[in-house]
Amino acid sequence: MADTHESIALLLDRGVREGVFPAAVWATGDADAMLDCGAHGQADPTDPTTTARSDTLWDVASLTKIVAVWAVIGTLWHEQQLPLDDPLHTFWPEVAGHPLGQVTARHLLTHTAGVPLRANLKNLYGTTPQAIRDGVLHEELHRQPGTAVGYTDRAPLILGFLAEHLATHALDQLATERIWQPLGMTDTRFGPLPAGERSRCAPTELDPDTGTHLQGIAHDYSGRLLGGVCGIAGVFTTLQDLARFLGHLLPPGPDPDRVGFGPAWVSESLQVHTGHLTPARGLLWHPAPGTNPEEDIYVHYGFTGTAMWLSPKQQRWAVLLTNKLYYSRDRDPLMSIRNAFRALAFDW
Repeated sequence: MADTHESIALLLDRGVREGVFPAAVWATGDADAMLDCGAHGQADPTDPTTTARSDTLWDVASLTKIVAVWAVIGTLWHEQQLPLDDPLHTFWPEVAGHPLGQVTARHLLTHTAGVPLRANLKNLYGTTPQAIRDGVLHEELHRQPGTAVGYTDRAPLILGFLAEHLATHALDQLATERIWQPLGMTDTRFGPLPAGERSRCAPTELDPDTGTHLQGIAHDYSGRLLGGVCGIAGVFTTLQDLARFLGHLLPPGPDPDRVGFGPAWVSESLQVHTGHLTPARGLLWHPAPGTNPEEDIYVHYGFTGTAMWLSPKQQRWAVLLTNKLYYSRDRDPLMSIRNAFRALAFDW
């Protein structure tokens, strides 16, 4: 374990020195506890007081799809409110008579729904939340459902809308009441963050409108257009809270009386549902690049520079949070670090 800790520290210190990201925090653990962790760099490289810590807040971008959408959808599936394989038009009047009506929830969860690949909602449908919702739910499909895997932010955005329809509450309220509060994730919320909490948030992309880096405001334009709450992105959280979330998903499995879904949802999600189609997909999770099925390591990435891995077989989880978007949208340098981190984190 000591050798692994040192190797991870060297890897992430190099990432800071080489300008891949200003800061990084990481942890590994099992169902019972965080087993190892570390913090590197300054969240704001221009401010020496912003040393990265375990309670630094991060814009986790697409990890929103897991800690909010996937988790809430799991509670609805557990309650038998959401049939995964029934066409949406059979229980969602809002999409009846529109192309999306023939799609299933499983199609959306596996990115095989055929919805348009473009994700940025700017200037597509209007600027009000209702106009955006109508445009997304009523648009033509890109291809026939179930025929190809095509990652798109549209799928979890639609799933968030679906959860709101079925549970008759907003997505942020559903995630807070069904997932985050029961797990003690007290630092997890959709943005924008209150002014008093922004100072401990790692800044991300430079905002050309203000000439400053976004801090406590979601980098994702579509999320901002929808007021900060949507299925695409917008959640802010800490390393400590993600450790609580991931540890809860490992055997013996989640307690449905506590968070609303049980181990069956985790098991259903962490397996390949796309058959011969590539790339292989589970339910919003997907097999980690560079691994084989026997390793049973599933991952989800966030565009700001975040990632988390889960392996029920190995009974381990890992988290790597960075704000690489502070410097660049170039994915390649970070991806090599992610892959190396994953190999170290699961090399027991």
